[in-house]
Amino acid sequence: MSSDHKFEGWVGEDASSAEGKMVWKDYEPKTWEETDVEIKITHCGVCGSDIHMLRSGWRQTPYPIVVGHEIVGIAVRVGSKASNGIKVGDTVGVGAQSDSCLNRDSQFACTECKEENENYCTRITGTYGSKFSNGDKSFGGYALYHRCPSHFVFKIPDGLAPEFAAPMLCAGVTVYSPLKHFGAGPGKRVGVVGVGGLGHFAVLFARALGAEEVVGISRRESKRQEALDLGCTDYIATAEDEGWEAKNARRFDIIISTVSSPKMPFADYLGMLRLEGILVQIGLPEGELPFRASSLTGARRRVAGSFIGSPREIREMLQLAVDKDIKPWVETRPMSEANQAIVDFEAGKPRFRYVLVN
Repeated sequence: MSSDHKFEGWVGEDASSAEGKMVWKDYEPKTWEETDVEIKITHCGVCGSDIHMLRSGWRQTPYPIVVGHEIVGIAVRVGSKASNGIKVGDTVGVGAQSDSCLNRDSQFACTECKEENENYCTRITGTYGSKFSNGDKSFGGYALYHRCPSHFVFKIPDGLAPEFAAPMLCAGVTVYSPLKHFGAGPGKRVGVVGVGGLGHFAVLFARALGAEEVVGISRRESKRQEALDLGCTDYIATAEDEGWEAKNARRFDIIISTVSSPKMPFADYLGMLRLEGILVQIGLPEGELPFRASSLTGARRRVAGSFIGSPREIREMLQLAVDKDIKPWVETRPMSEANQAIVDFEAGKPRFRYVLVN
């Protein structure tokens, strides 16, 4: 089964592309292998990572680049050695990871891949701006087609709309994974710093997992009603509620911080943790986050990180979304408007995720 699809998409050629200057052109996808799946893209979410990469915010980006790692579409070509039972015609998705070493059987097996933590493999391939084991470059979903290894392609369950599924594949699982791993279930009190694209998913999933209390934490009082409408049981406006640090001392078992600004009051957030509480930093600032060790020692607190989610966690999350009828707040926009969408995204306009539609 051959492919005559033309791979075209929004290409970032330099850092100015983050200003809405991506160019629509063709590019060469990874070389076809019989373990691959080829997808006709119908939907692709817009993620903050896309803008960071377009402007070389974290490191020098390997231009040219096609961003987008919240991909949903129709499988139009399936290799003879493809996994996950994917068939031509299935609605499928791809998140922020497209490959890992998957070495599970030899005496030198990868511990992370063997234990189904492929997202922590040291040879991870990102869905864009990265390289596969054969040396080919990875290109993302602001495009017409996507090709990648089948191990990281997921069937979208019946009952989950593609515009809802797409942003779950990165933003959703990025918060679902630590919430599940660190036990944000019945009886737990969860704080969510930043009620935005990532944070609103944290609220939805914390509630779905049965947390006793889910509190939105943001700077301005203007977001209170949105947070409550999402399902928050309370809200803290740190820029307007004087003494919020003392009022909420030792309140939470888990805090999920989605903020990517290095200017956040990190030490004050730590002070809101109960004995043995944990703060999971999900947002990735382009600067450092200073805090004193004494913020941790007084209550045996922990600071942790978490990175996207494993294939197992993605499948769990998608099924939970169906079972609990989770509906993220998304705005769909034509793929042709991708340049304007990233400009509007950076300006904080979406409530709370943009999804590009072919």
